[in-house]
Amino acid sequence: MNQTSEVKESHFFDSKVLGHPSGLFVLFFTEMWERFSFYGMRVLLIQFLTAAVIFNDPMSGWGWTAEQAGALYGTYAMLLYITPIFGGVIADKFIGSRAAVIIGAAIMTLGHASMAFNSQIMFFLGLGCLVIGTGFFKPNMPAILGEMYKYLPAKKDGAYTIFYMGVNAGAFFGMMLCGYLAETVGWHWGFGLAGIFMLLGTFQFWLAKPLMGNLGVLDKSNVVQQDKKSDLEEGEKSYNAFTKVDVFLMIVVGIIGFVYAFNDPLSKNNVLDVFAFLDTSFLRGQNIMIIIALILFLYLVLSRIRRYSRVIRERMYGVILLAFFLIFFFMSFEQGATSLVLVARDYVDRELSGNSLLIFNIVNTLLTVVPLMIISWVLVKLAIATWNKIALSNIILFLCFALIWGAAIWMLYNEFTAEISEIKVSWFSILNSFFIIALASSVSKIWESKYNPSAAFKYGFGLILVAIGFLILGFGALGASDSVKISMLFLVLTYLFHTLGELFISPVGLSYVSKLVPARMLAFMFGMWYLAIAIAQKLAAILGGQVETIQENYSLSHFFFLFTIIPAVAGLVVIVLNPLLKKMMHGVN
Repeated sequence: MNQTSEVKESHFFDSKVLGHPSGLFVLFFTEMWERFSFYGMRVLLIQFLTAAVIFNDPMSGWGWTAEQAGALYGTYAMLLYITPIFGGVIADKFIGSRAAVIIGAAIMTLGHASMAFNSQIMFFLGLGCLVIGTGFFKPNMPAILGEMYKYLPAKKDGAYTIFYMGVNAGAFFGMMLCGYLAETVGWHWGFGLAGIFMLLGTFQFWLAKPLMGNLGVLDKSNVVQQDKKSDLEEGEKSYNAFTKVDVFLMIVVGIIGFVYAFNDPLSKNNVLDVFAFLDTSFLRGQNIMIIIALILFLYLVLSRIRRYSRVIRERMYGVILLAFFLIFFFMSFEQGATSLVLVARDYVDRELSGNSLLIFNIVNTLLTVVPLMIISWVLVKLAIATWNKIALSNIILFLCFALIWGAAIWMLYNEFTAEISEIKVSWFSILNSFFIIALASSVSKIWESKYNPSAAFKYGFGLILVAIGFLILGFGALGASDSVKISMLFLVLTYLFHTLGELFISPVGLSYVSKLVPARMLAFMFGMWYLAIAIAQKLAAILGGQVETIQENYSLSHFFFLFTIIPAVAGLVVIVLNPLLKKMMHGVN
């Protein structure tokens, strides 16, 4: 299909909402409900695993230690960044992005439904479904969006900004409402609410096909042509095909990584330790094996890069260097899903009454109602523009918003009628999404101005901002104990600085991968990038699981000062390496 015919086929985007194709807002709401369900479940996971008996229900929490819960959560989070590598390949080669999104959403719906039952087997089955479903869903929504704007490049940046707002709006309301329901009624009610919106979001996307046309549908003839297409780039003389040694190393590394991912939570829960025979007085056997796997993987990457010319080789070395520092960022930033949840629950003064409660309720009402009104207005605009084509999809969306308004009003009514109230633990997790929505446009203006810093400085500043967040919380935790609580202001400020750090780093990494890596290595290097994030997620959960141990042996402040030092040092090092990184990039900005 040539470009002219593809442009003509874009007639199904003739209906506009806020100056963009209506189809963008179908994707916006699909991603919003998926993020609602995903983050709604995620904010509950560590709390649920470590909770003692509450709600007078012996099945309401498993009472695990922070270390045990961190091991399971780390494996779960790690796999969430690895399976999309395979989901993207399957979509590109076999089923197309649209089918992958629907399959992924359906599997995630089953996962959420499984977790709504008081059963350990169903719980673990649910986590497995969420990992597999995310693998299909996560890489293919951006792929559909990119295809939608293939011939509308001038509007692409604005489209991704709107899409990103959908991501954060879903995370915001998911953590707020699922968390509130779980902490007031029962954990499995929270898991169940997440599943309801995942199911409705799936139907909403599926029923929007008359508007979306063939967007995301696999063109098999195009796949064959691309497979045959020469990939000679910038003077390269070969495909840089995978050798037998490359394939062997990938299989070995994959097997070790897979076994390690499951061995860690199993061994820490005294179920099974596959690598126990390698244990030494210095290192556990599983840690020895994963170090070996990382060395083999590093050799694999470097040996492939060496086959390219000097300029391309050095650019890819620059990508590896950025991926290395990305690990330090995420292992610190992702404490928000592990240790900071436990700190908010056990060590932060969350009880309010009188004027303090009234002020909080007013602020919380504004935080809840204003975004809901704005997004509801967008829904009405979408319905007006597309009712003739996708009435059923719009009806599903209206049903979603009726439910979310009902849940929000119920939550606010409960809080306004209470004389004394305790802020829910999950409420603090919504601050990241709120600060992103509030600050993203302001930070993006810096990147468009003459003050736009280099990649090394963005990484450095991002890491230092995360360190400042932990420094604030460390000072707030001085003298904290079971009886002496931390003021919630310290935790709010921590989330503010962490979000600023995220805004400095998140938009940078993947764009540099796409700019610096030749087409033949692009998928491989994207996979390596996500592997770096997966490793960081696992490290974050392992270190976060030590919060109770460090608090008992030293103090809570020691834990936060540790996470002040690590990203601060990494940030200063990457700033010092700025001249080297610039040289490696050979003019790519």
